[in-house]
Amino acid sequence: MTKAEKTRNYIIEKTAPIFNMKGYAGTSLHDITAATGLTKGSIYGNFANKDEVALAAFDYNFNNNVLQIESSMRAQTTAKGKLLVYVSIYQNFITGTISLGGCPILNTATDADDTHPALREKALKAVLSWKKRIIKLVEEGIENKEIALDSNAEQIALTVIAMIEGGIMISTLTNKLDNWDLIMDSLKKYVNSLG
Repeated sequence: MTKAEKTRNYIIEKTAPIFNMKGYAGTSLHDITAATGLTKGSIYGNFANKDEVALAAFDYNFNNNVLQIESSMRAQTTAKGKLLVYVSIYQNFITGTISLGGCPILNTATDADDTHPALREKALKAVLSWKKRIIKLVEEGIENKEIALDSNAEQIALTVIAMIEGGIMISTLTNKLDNWDLIMDSLKKYVNSLG
């Protein structure tokens, strides 16, 4: 890896949590230089503008999330067990054990909905990718006779995503972890009822 690539990766790693917590509009150049200890010239020597940093930061946050999910899923032997991994991984966003500032998909989708088309597109692709992965899990569960044959894989995927993202939003807004627990308890019951 070249020095420029190392510097670029360093900037992304240091700023990804800031963009996720503060959003695109809320993250200033000062935030970026303070987090990295680099000058404005160093930042713009590696990125054309703040947009490029924000897009790279989203990719970094999202890819870390996917890696954690995939790693946890390897320990599961059933489709339902793999679906329930989402509950435990996203629990970390709520309890703060992951210091990335919450769910990168929800944060970015909310922040960039009407203001930043490129970030909105990244969030959309992330949701569609997530939906595709859940559909594949459900189809595996159907094939293994773990999930009912007449199940609608797309409907299940959308329900899981909506309950997780809605649970994060509600518990964060209300600042009540109990709300997350109640919603995730409903999601666990839903997943376990699929068979």
